[in-house]
Amino acid sequence: MKQFWNWENYQIAWQVEEVDNKSEVAILLIHGFGACKDHWRFNQKNISSIAPCYALDLIGFGESSKPNSQISYEKKTSENFNYCFDNWSKQVYDFCNEIIKKPVLLIGNSIGGVIALNTSKQLSQKCLGVILIDCAQRTMDDKRLAEQSLLMRFLRPVIKTFVRQRILSSNIFKNAANPNFIEKILKIAYPSGNNVNEELIDTLFKPTQSKGAPEAFRGFINLFDDYLAPDLLKQLNNPIHLIWGEKDPWEPVKEAQKWFETFECIKSLNIIPEAGHCPHDEMPEKVNPILKRLIQEAI
Repeated sequence: MKQFWNWENYQIAWQVEEVDNKSEVAILLIHGFGACKDHWRFNQKNISSIAPCYALDLIGFGESSKPNSQISYEKKTSENFNYCFDNWSKQVYDFCNEIIKKPVLLIGNSIGGVIALNTSKQLSQKCLGVILIDCAQRTMDDKRLAEQSLLMRFLRPVIKTFVRQRILSSNIFKNAANPNFIEKILKIAYPSGNNVNEELIDTLFKPTQSKGAPEAFRGFINLFDDYLAPDLLKQLNNPIHLIWGEKDPWEPVKEAQKWFETFECIKSLNIIPEAGHCPHDEMPEKVNPILKRLIQEAI
């Protein structure tokens, strides 16, 4: 059932599926960029048989508030919001303490994975662990500039100057926020084509039509200097598990394998054959059993 929570004068949409509300632990699902709580349509109810399973809309997405964006050089006011990993993590941290009120296992897809890692650090022992599903690698971050081509390094200052301009970011958003474009992107993200249907397209399209959606987009595309997952993984003791689509077009599985070999906190890597960036939605029949096993091991 959908509910709303007032967080720092913003409306945050969330929902919970539960069979046994006496459970001493809970699960929280954190969606990725451009998605929302309903992107867990095939997972939330399924895994709630183990423990209460919550999903929320990050501020700027879904049915949550979408305030004006404030980027680094702009003055902070009561009317704007700095879309960044610390603020999204604070939202999730406060949700865990004010709404869930139990030790929690965090599951995040894409940027939701980075948010889960950062929140896990803050929750400390109240976090049972983290499951990352195709966690964002953030190749465009300034800290990874040396990995870019000479041309991209040369163009970076120009790109950063352009995307700050509201007229440009709004036009980019307007062109992207239509069902045909969303379907094209989904067919890249879901290489098998499984579950790319009208329900999914509508789930992602509807929030783009709400007031403030272009501002959230502007805030996100100006995130050039924020957390990288490996930097967070170095700091964590909580058990981390990776689930990865073999054919993710944006977050290469080779990087996930490198993380698995490098960081002691990562306990497992499950690669989903033929799946892309969102294997939990593209192939839930393969991902749900893995999630349930990992959850049962964690609790």
